[in-house]
Amino acid sequence: MKNKIVLLAIVVLLSACATKKFKKKWLEKEAPISFKARFETTQGNFDIEAKREWSPKGVDRLYQLIKYEYYNDVAIYRVVPNFVAQFGIHNDSLINKSWSNKGIEDEPVVMKNDSMTISFARGGVKTRTNQIFINLKDNDRLNTLAYSGVTGFPVVAKVISGQENVLKFYDGYGDKLGRQQGEINKRGNTFLRKEYPKVDYIIKAYFIK
Repeated sequence: MKNKIVLLAIVVLLSACATKKFKKKWLEKEAPISFKARFETTQGNFDIEAKREWSPKGVDRLYQLIKYEYYNDVAIYRVVPNFVAQFGIHNDSLINKSWSNKGIEDEPVVMKNDSMTISFARGGVKTRTNQIFINLKDNDRLNTLAYSGVTGFPVVAKVISGQENVLKFYDGYGDKLGRQQGEINKRGNTFLRKEYPKVDYIIKAYFIK
């Protein structure tokens, strides 16, 4: 009986922590017609502009992630030279899981995946969640690539300043880390800092005028 009480107390405590770190009502927050945000990184800042007309559901999710301070100490773990820089796996597994389990509706590609535009990663129907990537060149094939019931990657924002800092993100690991998402999800930044010490990070992100 005592063990059951202890277990119940642990469950209640974890639920309370989860509620503080993530609230389902956050997903109801709609983005303005357009907004700008700054990402502070280990290579310097870059600023983005997002327009809701490009992908309403996608821009709403990006707005929610920034507003509720998701991008704190987030690794830019997948940087493939002359292709993309991808990030969005949170170091806190509880926060990461809360967002990654809430996929948004799919939308068509309205704006092209040109250099320095930003899109959500996705692997099938309703899988846009918390991971985004910056195009490091004009990636035209990402506009029409069809697989697993979806076509293309809808752009949600573009880098409007600090492009030179984006191009400084360490890319020596190439796509190697892209194939280790399971380990990153499991062990977080401790794993990355030990095994892949040159990875760059998003320090924080916030809205600007």
